Amino acid sequence: MESLVASKPQSTAPGPLSSFVRFVVCGGGIGVLSSLAVPLVAMTMPWAVANAVITVVSTLLCTELHALFTFGTGRRPAWRQHLQSAGSATAAYVVTSAAVFILHAVQSSPGMLTEQIVYLGASGLAGAGRFLVLRLVVFSVGGQKQVVATAPTTTKQRTSSEWNVPFVRAEAFAG
Repeated sequence: MESLVASKPQSTAPGPLSSFVRFVVCGGGIGVLSSLAVPLVAMTMPWAVANAVITVVSTLLCTELHALFTFGTGRRPAWRQHLQSAGSATAAYVVTSAAVFILHAVQSSPGMLTEQIVYLGASGLAGAGRFLVLRLVVFSVGGQKQVVATAPTTTKQRTSSEWNVPFVRAEAFAG
C-alpha cells in the first residue's frame, strides 16, 4: 500500500513513558556531565557564572537532542523552541543556584560531595518540571495528528473526494 503523504520523512512521536525515559537518558546524562563541569569551571570564576555558562551550553545541546530523539519531532528545533527551552532552563538555573546558595548560607564551607548532592537534587526537581514544559508546550503538536491514508486495494483510480479521509499536513500548523 502506498502512502499519500510523503513530502517529509515520517516520525512517530514516542509516548509519555518512552519520552520520559529518553529525557532522563539525554538530559540526565548531559546534566551529570554538567554537574561535574560546574565545580571545575567554578575554580576559575564565581560559581553562579560557571553554572550559567554550563547551563547555556548544555541547554543548546539538550534542546537539539530532545527535538530529534526525546520527543521525536523528526527535525532540528526552531529558534522559538530554543528560546522556550532556554526559558525552562533559566528556571532550572534559578532553582539550582538557589539550592546551592541556601546550602552555603546554612553551611559556610560545604564539601564538594555535599554541594554535588544538593545541586543534583535541585537539578532533578527542575528536570521534572522541564520535562513537563518541553513535552506539553515546546515540542507539543497541539493535539493535531497528521492523517496518513493508504491506497485502496482495488485497481480503480479514485479521486481525492472518494477517499473520505481529511488530508491534514502537519507542516501547515507547525510554528
